[in-house]
Amino acid sequence: MMSSKWRDEQTPSYIDFVSSFLNANSFRLNFVPIAPDFIFNCGGLSLAFIFVTNWDCSNTELVFNRVQNLKTRFANLYVVVCLPTKEKNDSFVRSYFKCGMQIGRPPFVPVQDLEMGFEKMVKIAHSRGACKQQDVTSTMKAEVCVLISLFIYPVACEKRLGSVQMLENYVKVITSIPGIDSHDANMLNQGIGSIEAVAKATKENILEKTDLSPDKAETITRFFRDPKFYLSPKLTK
Repeated sequence: MMSSKWRDEQTPSYIDFVSSFLNANSFRLNFVPIAPDFIFNCGGLSLAFIFVTNWDCSNTELVFNRVQNLKTRFANLYVVVCLPTKEKNDSFVRSYFKCGMQIGRPPFVPVQDLEMGFEKMVKIAHSRGACKQQDVTSTMKAEVCVLISLFIYPVACEKRLGSVQMLENYVKVITSIPGIDSHDANMLNQGIGSIEAVAKATKENILEKTDLSPDKAETITRFFRDPKFYLSPKLTK
């Protein structure tokens, strides 16, 4: 379901893209006067999305006030924000903490363009539906939180965390990656550095600077680079 209000705020060509993309992924599109911008029903699970297609640096509180309101009404809420420039990204990060948001509650998904934003929504909806059917939803939520943390963690550390809290949160984020434990996280912190640096590190770089196994180094590099890996359900036996 797409909000009729949201539809009216977009260009006809973009609505055509959305309609075609949904059709190609076996979704039926209905225009409805709903509070979120989108609601997806997948695998017996309903997910609500706010999709901010035009980030206004001068009026950021409007977005976060809406998020705070809707997160009390929808258990599975995601916020996709299009941030095509560094200026808009910096504005988003500053406003995120100024407005008292908590990491992952709800998850924010920053993207660089509108097409990518909608593709992310569909992938999240598909994956959460599959997770619901296979009872691995908690793993999926953890992985989404890791992705969101990539965008805001470095600034969060500088502005809000002391050194002890900084390390604790670093470990918490890294160990959300399937198969990675606290020892691995500490080795990555000492050998590679920030989460952003870990995300950019190659398998060879990780093996050279830490004691992680080849399999774990492969898991980390695939997690941050391969959408088919980080958005697919992973069963823990």
